[in-house]
Amino acid sequence: MRMEDLDTPRLVPGMADDILRTLEALGFAWDGEVVWQSRRTGAYEAALTELARKGMVYPCGCSRAEIHRISSAPHGRADDIRYPGLCRNGLADGKSPRACRVRVTDEPITFIDWVMGEVSENLAESCGDFVVKRADGPFAYQLAVVVDDAEYGVNQVVRGADLLSSTPRQIYLQRLLGYAVPGYCHLPLVTGPDGAKLSKRDNAISLASGRNLREEGGTLLLGALRFLGQEPPTSLALASFREILDWGAANFEPAAIPRRQGPLAWY
Repeated sequence: MRMEDLDTPRLVPGMADDILRTLEALGFAWDGEVVWQSRRTGAYEAALTELARKGMVYPCGCSRAEIHRISSAPHGRADDIRYPGLCRNGLADGKSPRACRVRVTDEPITFIDWVMGEVSENLAESCGDFVVKRADGPFAYQLAVVVDDAEYGVNQVVRGADLLSSTPRQIYLQRLLGYAVPGYCHLPLVTGPDGAKLSKRDNAISLASGRNLREEGGTLLLGALRFLGQEPPTSLALASFREILDWGAANFEPAAIPRRQGPLAWY
């Protein structure tokens, strides 16, 4: 179990503990102690030092507003502005370091996603040199998860489709650092009535809020399985949480996972 709590200014007090307790209430368990990214900055610093030794990172003095002004249009994804390389060959006069960026190469990163199929992206064209340590201090998500996955032997990454665009960057960092590349599976997102993805930014409340998980937890687990294209038998409606999870582990069919996004029905 890994708690990705690097973005400390945006942490909501008590929510991390609520997440852990909710998962436990639904029958989930994990090996060993919980890993907190906020306590692993030494490991990320060591990886950054290794990238610097290889000449693959450099300080950047550009603000996000400045990059938006200079970049004529987004490249690849609508919300991703390509960094134009203003500081690639050294900071301009009067600029001071704000962030640390990794140099990318002009070649495609290609992988096979278990749900989305073949994905290929040229980082130089889509995002340019990307940030590995932010201006406000924290290490970037891209670097932290790569270091953690490698250290803890993660060989399968299963996550939401909104993070599909992060994968080529992470594979690039894995190659630079000499890490093994895990398999990737990106699941369809749960959306609200308006079709937009449900996010912690939108009315962030606990899954357990207003619910009796002892009574409703089985319905939640079965709804999640059906959302992922699985067909649990009706006999599981009265089963324990552990029995539902065991059935899912034994009978899960990755080929049945839909690519589409949609609302999640709890019935």
